[in-house]
Amino acid sequence: MIYSLEHECDLGIDEDPVPLNKLWKVTILKMVDATIEKLKSMDDNKVWNLVELPKGAKWVGCKWVFKTKRDSKENIEKYMTRLVTKGYTKKG
Repeated sequence: MIYSLEHECDLGIDEDPVPLNKLWKVTILKMVDATIEKLKSMDDNKVWNLVELPKGAKWVGCKWVFKTKRDSKENIEKYMTRLVTKGYTKKG
């Protein structure tokens, strides 16, 4: 089993050391919540319209980028996600 110290990952878990699989579970759940919040915000703000892809056109993929916002003491304030295009797939 692999362990990580709480102060190295700063997730506010009371146990020390923290099993890495528990650490990942906590982080993943917080990132999933942030992603759901972002999708809801994008839907509320009508960020995009779904349309049919024209014949001969190639779609540009996208991916989620996960970040953490930290305060001046390096404590995690917020988990954030962003949906970005994979610009390297487009031509021209």
